[in-house]
Amino acid sequence: MKGKISGVSLGPGEPELITLKALKALQEADIIYCPGTQTKSRSRDILQALPINMERVRLFHVPMSKDRTLANQTYDSICTEIAALVATGKNIAITAEGDSGFYSSVNYMFDKLASMNLPVTTIAGVPAFIAAGAISGLHIVKQEEKLVVLPGIITAEELDSLLTSSHVVVIMKLSQCTSEIHRFMQINRQHEFHYYENVGTINELHSTNYEDIIQKDYPYFSLMIIRPGKQLA
Repeated sequence: MKGKISGVSLGPGEPELITLKALKALQEADIIYCPGTQTKSRSRDILQALPINMERVRLFHVPMSKDRTLANQTYDSICTEIAALVATGKNIAITAEGDSGFYSSVNYMFDKLASMNLPVTTIAGVPAFIAAGAISGLHIVKQEEKLVVLPGIITAEELDSLLTSSHVVVIMKLSQCTSEIHRFMQINRQHEFHYYENVGTINELHSTNYEDIIQKDYPYFSLMIIRPGKQLA
């Protein structure tokens, strides 16, 4: 009998934000695959705070580069390994920060496994921007407001168009567009800027201070929520 594969979303970082369903899947897994870089793994940090057997966790290193060739080779190798384990009846969990369906690179693995006739059951998690709104008491969208979520590839002009059209904007991966955010803020001070770093961790930060935000060099784990302000005459 074949084992099953679960894609387990861990939430943004705070262990208590993981769902009961996700925790159950982790506890029932024979092997838990956990992505990370050569120096750190936020997924592993979350797992270590949960009531699971860490001896079942297998950390795999994902090269961090815009060229995804090496990363995809790593994923392919892990998928081949997982296929062999599932054939022997092992239950596998693959972890992802936030929600696995929301800007998560492990979806490459899910697609690869599906092409090998090994479907993955995905378990939802709390995305970082939802947790960010909660920690700051921010009502992200109200009534009939429209929300746009962007992956960090954005220009100042595109932001201006969205906010002029009264969209609430969430920008993930701010480190990819630092200069454009600074350029936009310099001429659009009227908007409501909420900046976050390391949501769900001990290094969590939330700021609405315009001067602080516009001078920052945004790290990888940062995001911004911008609510449209009154347009200047």
